[in-house]
Amino acid sequence: QVQLVESGGGLVQAGGSLRLSCAASGRTFSSYAMGWFRQAPGKERETVAAITRSGLNTYYADSVKGRFTISRDNAKNTVYLQMNSLKPEDTAVYSCAAGLGSAYSERYNYAYWGQGTQVTVSS
Repeated sequence: QVQLVESGGGLVQAGGSLRLSCAASGRTFSSYAMGWFRQAPGKERETVAAITRSGLNTYYADSVKGRFTISRDNAKNTVYLQMNSLKPEDTAVYSCAAGLGSAYSERYNYAYWGQGTQVTVSS
């Protein structure tokens, strides 16, 4: 099992930046694909970005391409989401997740979830 704790959320003005971090417990972090997901009030959870075990391959939702960057540091058991040029529609609870499967861009791939961190972008 792996336990995940997100940090770095907050309130930011449109056009600003935030970096989310997700720290994982356990010795097998590098065995997991990692993903960032978000859920806004009244909306379904959506995949924001994902990264393979090695970090060589990444996936981004069309809505965040060119603005968000996912990365991981397997030595620190941490995955990051750098968010630039934030928009009010990026407001949501952001959660990280870990999965052992190969379908790293799909929600069903992920078995372990953090509790989430709130990101609010004001206009």
